Amino acid sequence: MSRYRGPRLRVVRRLGDLPGLTRKTPRKAYPPGQHGQARRKRSEYAIRLEEKQKLRYNYGVTERQLVTYVKKARRSTTSTGQALLQMLEMRLDNTVFRLGMAPTIPGARQLVNHGHVTVNGRVLDIASYQCKPGDVIGVRDTDRSRKLVEANLQFPGLANLPTHLEFDKSKLECKVTGLIEREWIALQINELLVVEYYSRKA
Repeated sequence: MSRYRGPRLRVVRRLGDLPGLTRKTPRKAYPPGQHGQARRKRSEYAIRLEEKQKLRYNYGVTERQLVTYVKKARRSTTSTGQALLQMLEMRLDNTVFRLGMAPTIPGARQLVNHGHVTVNGRVLDIASYQCKPGDVIGVRDTDRSRKLVEANLQFPGLANLPTHLEFDKSKLECKVTGLIEREWIALQINELLVVEYYSRKA
C-alpha cells in the first residue's frame, strides 16, 4: 500500500486531530461520506484499525514500513507500544518537523528529500533515518536552504520543543540529547491498540 496523497482534511475528519499531517482544521466535525453523521457502533477491530491508521497517516509511513517498525519494536527491551512510538518520532523527517523547520511532516520529508538538511555535517536525504543521541541536525549551507527554513520557523507546526532536542536557532543547528519521552508525543493515540491490531493479524 503506497503513501497517502489524497485530501488531508478528509482523513482528519475521520480519525481526529493529526498534528503531523496538516495544520488546517476541518469545518465539519463529523466523519466524511453519506453516513458520516449517523451514529454507529464500532467493533473492537474497527477501533484498533483506526488507531493504526492514525499512526500511518500522521507519520506518513506505508503499511509495509509500519509492519517493519512493529517487528523491531517487539524485539526491544521496553514496551512494544512505547518503542514503536519512539522509532516513529525519532525519524529524521519527524525530527525536522518537531524543530519547526517545516509546517508538517510531509513538508519536512520534502525538505529532507531535496537535500536541505544535514546530519553530522553531511547532507542526508533519507527521511526514515533514525536520529540517535549525539546526532547534530543542521541546514545545508546555501542561501536557498537557510531562507526556506527561516521562513518556516516563523510559523512552526507545534509550539513546544521536546526535551530531547537542543536547538540553536541562530546557527540553525540541533543536537539530539536522548530519546523522546512519551509525554512529548503530540499525537493522541492508544499505542497498545496498535500492538493488539498487529498481534491479532499475525
